[in-house]
Amino acid sequence: MEVTAGPEGNWIGQAKQDADIIFGGSEYMLQDFIFNHPEMIDTKSRMELYPRAAGILVRKGNPKKIESLEDLTKKGVKIIDVNGAGQLGLWEDLAGRKGLIEGISQNINLSVKSSAEAIERWKSNPSLDAWITYESWHYRLQDVTDLIELPEEEKLYRGTPIVLTKITDQKKEAQQFIDYLRTEESHQIFQKWGWK
Repeated sequence: MEVTAGPEGNWIGQAKQDADIIFGGSEYMLQDFIFNHPEMIDTKSRMELYPRAAGILVRKGNPKKIESLEDLTKKGVKIIDVNGAGQLGLWEDLAGRKGLIEGISQNINLSVKSSAEAIERWKSNPSLDAWITYESWHYRLQDVTDLIELPEEEKLYRGTPIVLTKITDQKKEAQQFIDYLRTEESHQIFQKWGWK
């Protein structure tokens, strides 16, 4: 088995030849993929794995003492935003519920297209204070982030969809793998890395 991640441009050429499964970082990402490549996807096989919650990543030790979405509107707080890659509109959806869109938008110091780019910028630009993203990223970035979990009533969840391709020549094995990902054993691994 081989898992290939990253921006679609890095893997789509090979995937059109031999991909068995496509998964997305959110439901809208997979739907966008289906719009762009309808010939590849067996839409009847689409399933949801596990949702993941958004939270706020801050610098280790939380030097700006950020504890809430409201704190992201304070003067001098610099936010990085991922405008794509499953996070499109994530901060706006959270802020809009609390009337904080203008305050947070004024503090977005940098907007990038992907999580990979955000991680690179986070590590190379210590002036960035916060990133509204999935809690799951904290578990991969524990050495350079602390996680501020939002109260349950404020949390926003997005899905992790998975689907078979129409071109797979290993349909039975691919479906068995998806079935395995939906077992309790697998669910516990997802939970360890920040999924619900």
